[in-house]
Amino acid sequence: MNRRIIGYYNYTVVLTYLGMISACIGMFLAIDHKLWLSLWCLMVAGLCDMFDGTVASTKPRDENQKRFGIQIDSLCDLVGFGVLPGVIVYTVSENKLTSAVTAVFITLAAVIRLAYFNVLEENRQKEETGHRKSYLGVPVTTIALLLPIVYVLNVNGILTSTYCYQIAAAVVGIGFLTPVYIKKPQLIGKIAIVVLGLMEAVAMVFFGNPS
Repeated sequence: MNRRIIGYYNYTVVLTYLGMISACIGMFLAIDHKLWLSLWCLMVAGLCDMFDGTVASTKPRDENQKRFGIQIDSLCDLVGFGVLPGVIVYTVSENKLTSAVTAVFITLAAVIRLAYFNVLEENRQKEETGHRKSYLGVPVTTIALLLPIVYVLNVNGILTSTYCYQIAAAVVGIGFLTPVYIKKPQLIGKIAIVVLGLMEAVAMVFFGNPS
């Protein structure tokens, strides 16, 4: 089929693309040592990822569109929850050698986790319909909840060393590769995550704002 431009363009991919754009902006801000703003971008990317699948499920899609959705979601997740956290960890840390190793590790772990997810998801969709009920390994979006908490604790002197960012990233990276089944959150679970995110946002504004 001839197309004027490669890809599929409809409302089902808008949140996915917005999440990736937010992650890219977050990387630019981290490089400019604007950590507070960078972490906000990470949180926005996480929020977009939470609901992009719900939005996508509202529109009937053919087989190619479904496979495209799986691939594009994971590729954008890699940017938002692999590369961006790696850049944040590297730019904020005092020891550039260990922070570089940690940044590479979490990015590589995210690559492996997401690629493996794509294989499992494509096979699952060939055998059954409906939504998946569990994840294998810690979801990559976990880092979007953890790093802002670490930041607030760090700037308020509870965690006194910037190594806390490296430790958090390393632990989550190991979680990406750990073969444990985690139940996919339904409505109540998503509401709980949103409430946690709102609490983090309040903490970022009142206890983490550098201005």
